[in-house]
Amino acid sequence: MKLKVTINGTEYLVDVEVEEEERPTLGPIVIGGGSTGAQMPTTASVPAASANAVVAPLAGSVARVLVKEGDAIEAGAVLLVLEAMKMETEITAPQAGTVDRVMVAAGDAVQGGQALIRLA
Repeated sequence: MKLKVTINGTEYLVDVEVEEEERPTLGPIVIGGGSTGAQMPTTASVPAASANAVVAPLAGSVARVLVKEGDAIEAGAVLLVLEAMKMETEITAPQAGTVDRVMVAAGDAVQGGQALIRLA
C-alpha cells in the first residue's frame, strides 16, 4: 500500500506493508482469589429446610412478615416480602395449610434456599 506523507511541506510517497496480527484468544476467566491452588467449591451456610418449609428463592432481607404461627393459609397467599437490590419479592404459600413456625423476622438477612416459614 502506498501512502502520501507530508513533512515540513515536502510530500513523500511511502510504501507500507501491513502484517496481520494474530489476535489473542480468551483464556479461562477467574474471578477473585489470588491463589494458584485448586479452587474448592463453596457452600452457603443456611439452615436445612424440611419438605414442608417455604424457602427463600434468592438472597435478600426480610421486608415484612405477613403471617404468624397458627394462621390458616390458602395456596398462593402472600406469606412475607423479601427485598433484594431495591426490589420486593412476594413469597407465597405453595399449598394450603397452617403456619407451624415463622423462622425469620423483619430486617433479617437471608440466603437463597434458607427456610423462612414451616407449614403444618
